[in-house]
Amino acid sequence: MDQTKIARQMIEFNKTTFDNAFSAMVSLQDQTEKLVSGFLEKTPWFPEEGKKAFNDWVNTCKKGRDDFKAATDNGYKKVTEYFGVNAAKEAAPSAGKK
Repeated sequence: MDQTKIARQMIEFNKTTFDNAFSAMVSLQDQTEKLVSGFLEKTPWFPEEGKKAFNDWVNTCKKGRDDFKAATDNGYKKVTEYFGVNAAKEAAPSAGKK
């Protein structure tokens, strides 16, 4: 097995692991948001500006995690393209040799 194929498999494994962990984190954050939002809706003594601050904070966190996911996906894409190009370059010279 050549090193490029091993590297590509490692990258695919790492991306799959990251995607699964990220999905679990998003689910946990969404459930926590639901729980706290429900609590805040049923709490008459909590001030409106506090509820607004919580909603702003949640939206900022969501934007941050979406930006992080996009940057990570872009990084994996670049690494995959790099190894794809190198694999094609390595395969071309060896195809002509006997």
